[in-house]
Order: sequence, then C-alpha cells, then structure tokens
Amino acid sequence: MDLSTVIGLIAGIGALLAGYLLEGGSVSALGQFSAACIVFGGTAGAVITSFPLSSLKNLPNWLKVAFTSQSFGTAEAYETLVRFAEKARREGLLSLEQELESVTDRFTRQGMQLVIDGTDPEITKEILESDIAVLEKRHKVGINVFEAAGGFAPTLGIIGTVMGLVKVLGNLSDPNELSKSIAAAFIATLYGVSSANLIYLPLATKLKMKDKQEVASMEMILDGILSIQAGENPAILKEKLKTHIGSITEAKNEEGSGAPSGSPAMERR
Repeated sequence: MDLSTVIGLIAGIGALLAGYLLEGGSVSALGQFSAACIVFGGTAGAVITSFPLSSLKNLPNWLKVAFTSQSFGTAEAYETLVRFAEKARREGLLSLEQELESVTDRFTRQGMQLVIDGTDPEITKEILESDIAVLEKRHKVGINVFEAAGGFAPTLGIIGTVMGLVKVLGNLSDPNELSKSIAAAFIATLYGVSSANLIYLPLATKLKMKDKQEVASMEMILDGILSIQAGENPAILKEKLKTHIGSITEAKNEEGSGAPSGSPAMERR
C-alpha cells in the first residue's frame, strides 16, 4: 500500500473536518444528499461525457496504482542486466537465449530477444522507445481523467449552490429557516472545491509521479539492453545503470544507494 496516498487523504479531509468543528460547526450539517448528488453525480456525468467508456473501464486499475506501492522491477532489472552483460561477455549473445525464460518483465524480455535475434541496434532502440511512448500515452489518459474531475467538481459545486439559492429566494416567507437554507446551499460549493483539491487533483499528481518512475525504470532497461548489444564492459554497464537508479530514486523522493531494493517487476500497466 502507498502510505503517502492514504495518509495524505486522511490528513487533508481530517484537517478540514477538524477546522470546521473547532469553529463550532456540526458534522451532521455537512450531510446534504442533494448537494452530494449534484456535485459527485454531475462530476461523474461530465467525466463520462468527456472520455470514451473503453478508457474509463480502467478506473479501478488507476486507483489501484495510486493506492499501492510499486518498485517497477528496477532492482530485478538491474540484477538481470548485469548478469546478462557478464554472460554475454564470456559466452556471446546467443548464450542468453536460455536465460530469457527466467525474465518476468515483458519489456526486458522483448528487448533482449531483439538483441539475441541480431536486430539492428537502431531498430531495437526505435521499437523499445515506441513501447515507452505507448505506455506514457496510456498513463496520460488516467491522469487526464482525474484532472478533468478536479476541474468539473468546483463548477458543479457552484451550480449546486446557485440552485439552492434559487430555491431559498423563492421562499422567503419563513425568516427563521432562511439562514439554515442558505448555509445548506453553500454545502455544494464545499463538496466541489474540497473534492477537487483533496481527492481528484492529488490523485492525478500521484499518477504523474508514478508514470515518471516507471518510464525512468524502462529507460534504464533500454540503456542496459543497448549496452549489452554493443558489447560494453559489464563494469561500464553497472555505472550507467547506477546513474539511472539515481534518477529513479530522485523521482521517488527517497534515499537509496547501490542496487535498489524492491519487489519483482510488476506487469507493465
């Protein structure tokens, strides 16, 4: 589980509620079904209108990525590429074919197969770079969905508030209920602005960050594969990979050194 996502959501929503309660507010006053229906239902409708259903069916997977921690196979890729480079140096590239069955990451396996098959280095690079570009395009859809929701929600909140005020101004016969009705009308704006800034936009940012991490991991693999194909010294390969690892670690905003630790490579999203 990605604790930063969970902790961030809890902290943000908790701080909002705590501040409201400290001002003497009542939690029950925040429960307005009509406002929730307008804001969340309207936002969902706007998002569905904006994107094809074939893309939106990946919503559970996007949420899974945002709420789970991934290593993107960086540690496994490092060890695999170094091992392949050393073996290729001793026994030649063809000796690596029997090793491919043990490689779980599709991208690494595909790249090494191209090398073993004697594909021209430029073509190998083009094919693998194309795979990275396709991955980035697929990730961008999920990012755009949450960013769109973050843009629609505040506007739907304002619409909900206006609708509530129209109702209030249409019935001014009971002054005692007027203040309560106006307060209830503004709950829609609260729902819209808070959901956008505490949920939708932060999730979009988290997906952007993880996209950068995975792309950086794949670029490391690409560089390693091309180095093996060029017959570079394994010691030089290690230095190249460590340079990439530094950028990946920086993307994660975590401290690390040497070959990174982590779980085996996950299936490329």
